[in-house]
Amino acid sequence: MNNQERKRREALIYHAKPVPGKIKVVPTKKYATQRDLTLAYSPGVAEPCLEIANDKSNVYKYTTKGNLVAVITNGTAVLGLGDIGPEASKPVMEGKGLLFKIFADIDVFDIEVDTKNVEEFIATVKNIAPTFGGINLEDIKSPEAFEIEQRLKEELDIPVMHDDQHGTAIISGAALLNALELAGKKIDQVRFVVSGAGSAAISCMNLYHSLGAKLENIVMFNSEGVVDDSSVDLPASADKFRSKKHYSSMSEAMKGADVFLGLSVGNIVSQEMIKSMADNPIVFAMANPNPEIPYDEAIKAREDIIMATGRSDHPNQVNNVLGFPFIFRGALDVRATKINEEMKLAAVYALANLAKEAVPEQVNVAYGETRLNFGRDYIIPKPFDPRLIAIVPPAVAKAAMESGVAKEPITDWNKYEQDLLDRLGNDNKITRLLQNRARLNPKRVVFAEADQLDVLKAAQIVHEEKIAIPVLLGRKDVIKALMEELEFTADIEIIDPKDDEFTATRHEYATSYWEHRKRKGVTEYDAKKLMRERNYFAAMMLQSGDVDAMISGYSRAYPLTVKPIFEVIGTAPGVSRVATTNLMNTDRGPLFISDTAININPDSKDLAKIAQMTATTAQMFGITPVVAMVSYANFGSSGDEMSKKVNDAVAYLHRYYPNLDVDGGIQTDFALNKEMLQDKFPFSKLAGKKVNTMVFPNLDSANGTYKLIKELYKTDSIGPIMMGLNKPAHVLQLGASVEEMVNMTAVAVVDAQQKAAKAVKDQASVS
Repeated sequence: MNNQERKRREALIYHAKPVPGKIKVVPTKKYATQRDLTLAYSPGVAEPCLEIANDKSNVYKYTTKGNLVAVITNGTAVLGLGDIGPEASKPVMEGKGLLFKIFADIDVFDIEVDTKNVEEFIATVKNIAPTFGGINLEDIKSPEAFEIEQRLKEELDIPVMHDDQHGTAIISGAALLNALELAGKKIDQVRFVVSGAGSAAISCMNLYHSLGAKLENIVMFNSEGVVDDSSVDLPASADKFRSKKHYSSMSEAMKGADVFLGLSVGNIVSQEMIKSMADNPIVFAMANPNPEIPYDEAIKAREDIIMATGRSDHPNQVNNVLGFPFIFRGALDVRATKINEEMKLAAVYALANLAKEAVPEQVNVAYGETRLNFGRDYIIPKPFDPRLIAIVPPAVAKAAMESGVAKEPITDWNKYEQDLLDRLGNDNKITRLLQNRARLNPKRVVFAEADQLDVLKAAQIVHEEKIAIPVLLGRKDVIKALMEELEFTADIEIIDPKDDEFTATRHEYATSYWEHRKRKGVTEYDAKKLMRERNYFAAMMLQSGDVDAMISGYSRAYPLTVKPIFEVIGTAPGVSRVATTNLMNTDRGPLFISDTAININPDSKDLAKIAQMTATTAQMFGITPVVAMVSYANFGSSGDEMSKKVNDAVAYLHRYYPNLDVDGGIQTDFALNKEMLQDKFPFSKLAGKKVNTMVFPNLDSANGTYKLIKELYKTDSIGPIMMGLNKPAHVLQLGASVEEMVNMTAVAVVDAQQKAAKAVKDQASVS
């Protein structure tokens, strides 16, 4: 099976297992008792029904309408698949619903309508509109899409937007404003060449026209050539873009042009065409997956180019997810009756301005940048930027209010922005950020138990996803047989420490290990014997620099796995105590819990050091740590030895790490309930802040807490993440899932990246 077929199979399995589809409906109210059920349905449900019957606007008060969007299609223009019909379009619509939820906490019902008749489609949407707070039209072919959207906007009193048309226009419009600023050009003076005359291209040019572009400066091409007075079969919305001047080819039109906008097909623009453009050319080649001109070719053609594509592997990705979740969020939150031009322009300016602001460290970490700065390679925010939800929806909401389409104006903007930030929740952004960063500079990771099927599955995934370069340790015949079973055909290094092929390497490692441990009771014979054990061999591979990181622990008890690592790797300079933390992706956001695996009952100074290392680990993920030192007693209310230990650790941290947001001892509920903490303990350094790091007084409490959260709430856990080692070695929990192993491999790669960068920096300071 080739790689393409494997990817196809994975996609099918992903959508089919463990249950079909990607989204579901979950209750938001209690339903455990008979009383709950009588309130939820009969007879209690009659009361809100009567309130809504008396005043229809009460539907927003008593139902989900205000946070519910319909993603509606007839499947006539799906992605790059074309007219595949309503049933075949459903996976895409579910995917769109997923994006709405994880980026803006908007609930979605996907609706697939079985008609190509414009009147029938419009009638269907109008008839079901009372259910929804907004309508997102999706994947409807033009020219029908223009009429459908326009009619529904006029005939409904809820927001309607065809994202295929306006999403790309809004995102690229923000990029255009910033590109023009960098190029030192004014929008009303530049000349545009547009490849494509479909709904997206027309919507882009309509928006650019609203931003100030002159119609006489726009030349549009479709598959037949230049769009002019002789062009036929054009939608009425394209009439205004008929060129008064005839061009024999797009190549001729691009001579001296300032901006190229591509929303057509790949590889139709040459380097010569780019070279013929004006100084500081702006090239938005957004055909997917292949741009109108490959990014590498374009930047080789012109050093002064400012380029954007629709791809995530190049700078300046024009990604609709920067727009539609946040535009609908703002529209819903003021009960807007429509999404008008003012609201779209507000989103454009909000995105453009955000790209000029200092970028949060979390975003820099995700994209492996020292510091992203406004410039030719950063003219539009990144999709993982956590500020988007607090910037774009308020701008859209204000524009709705100012343009008179908001039925429920916002008065307390500070509270609204905080509410938006609280919506971020458990969308696994941290996992995506982590894997994205690992891909930027994958490292060699040795899997010490590669002859276990699930371990090999994880190695296959990290190889195929380019998260790491796996090195497989174990019996070669077993590994090859399992690889054949998994159809894992890549050329991967396999090492059996017991094989005669590696005798010289074993001898080298044994000698080095013996020199290191000979004054700690280890004989040369012991060293040679231990090198036949894969965890010792893997640790020596890491220590010798033959790999960059190590993963083990799937099939052996934790103490047995960490012992070779402690003996071979040892602690980092200045570190006296190794510890672990688990990162939990909870509904309230990421939460670090320490120490979950190593220190049984640390004293106060060790507890303080665990807190400091956990804070450093949080920063590795781009998170500003807010640390609660957990106790059964709040702020010295008990004189018990356990409580005093935590209080002494806090005093140590306040003295030696005054800039760290840390406090305690504090009970778990107060640590996690910001309002309760502010009310009862306003003097705390944690007051008014959202705790994202919890350090527990002993192993029992930390380990039990993280596993309780994981199992009760099916929360993703990344860890235990080893802290304080001299090299990046990470130990899995016994029987870890494939997904957990993949995530831990990404942690190991990022850890290796960090340690390598620090080594370079330290070397530079010495020299």
